Amino acid sequence: MPITLHDLARTLRLPVLAGDVSKPVGWVHGTELADPTPFLEGGELLLTTGLASVGRDYVRRLVSAGVVGLGFGTGLSHDVVPAAVVEAAGKCGLGLVEVPREVPFIAISKAVSKALAADEYAALTRLSEAQRALSRAAVRDGVAGVVRRLGQWIDGWVVLLDAAGRPVHAHHPRRVPDLTAELTRLTAAGGLASAAFELDGAHVFLQVLGSRDRGVLAVGAARPDPGIVNTAASLLTLALARNDAVDAAHRELRAGQFRLLLAGVPVDGLPERFRVFLADEPPADGFWAEHEGRIVVLAPDFDGPSSSEVDVSGVARGYREAQQARKAGVRRFEDLAGSLEVPDGFAEAVLRPLDAESRETLRVWLGHHGAWDPAAAELAVHRHTLRNRVRRAEQALGRSLDSPGVRAELWLALHREGQ
Repeated sequence: MPITLHDLARTLRLPVLAGDVSKPVGWVHGTELADPTPFLEGGELLLTTGLASVGRDYVRRLVSAGVVGLGFGTGLSHDVVPAAVVEAAGKCGLGLVEVPREVPFIAISKAVSKALAADEYAALTRLSEAQRALSRAAVRDGVAGVVRRLGQWIDGWVVLLDAAGRPVHAHHPRRVPDLTAELTRLTAAGGLASAAFELDGAHVFLQVLGSRDRGVLAVGAARPDPGIVNTAASLLTLALARNDAVDAAHRELRAGQFRLLLAGVPVDGLPERFRVFLADEPPADGFWAEHEGRIVVLAPDFDGPSSSEVDVSGVARGYREAQQARKAGVRRFEDLAGSLEVPDGFAEAVLRPLDAESRETLRVWLGHHGAWDPAAAELAVHRHTLRNRVRRAEQALGRSLDSPGVRAELWLALHREGQ
């Protein structure tokens, strides 16, 4: 931590006479000029013996220049610090300490210089430790590990946002304020961009990571170290670039596997039975591929137009069925039964779960409009046997035969099968 005027006064036993002595001292400068402010940058402890005229106006000029304290040397031109200086410092809040003759100005300069060097060394040591910790996190846990470790090091919140501004990874996400306005301004800037501001009592940094499609790192803490934040941003940029390359390779591999499936060549890792879906977004897990500008998902269930159930040998047919379902605006290929044009493969898709006995039973039963007695008579079975057969067919289909729509699909499919 930077040395404050209070720390310095306590260490060198300098009497504190007035003002705020809690501010950190950035440097020490000795002067006997009547107006030294043109030569100051702010943050200094100014040392003087008062050879020039030192009064209220002098103190006000020092405060305006950002001086954090005044050390007034006594025992030379002044035996005591002038009362006007003490009064002005008290009113303006300028930290004022008396520097007795036995304490040379050079001792104060050395004490501050030593403290600043120690503080800088501690900051560099901490930055080095943070860089090693963040690098280990990047190697071990990837992007999520860097975000979590950065939050721990700065004792604040961290969120990695995607190109649309949605959180991807976060540390203490409940602390994250609304950054919409700031993100909009940052996006409007174009190119590589960053921003720093105060929000809800925290210092906030926003940093675009390489390119906008990789997202933005947002960090908030009471005293975030810019060096640590920049290290994390660099590691995240590299990790995301590597992820982009890996993702591209995976996409090409999946596309190649799907082309093999279309050609009738089986690949590993697929369910025994599944549907072919045309989706807008890929699933979190499971097999998907990009083909002809579409996302194709092979899964037992998913959102989007789908084929009937297929296995690895029927992917080409399933893909055609999914395209037909999308064109017709239906959820499943089997739902096409109500259209005027019955596509090829419809009957097989609807009736695939049924064996020959179940198909014949349903053909007769539906032909009698679901009447049990005449259907049982035509099949030469007891009506209870007929009920059991219909129940088994319903279980195999996984659909209720009480539905008129389902009955219509089955009727159309059974007659299509016989053609």
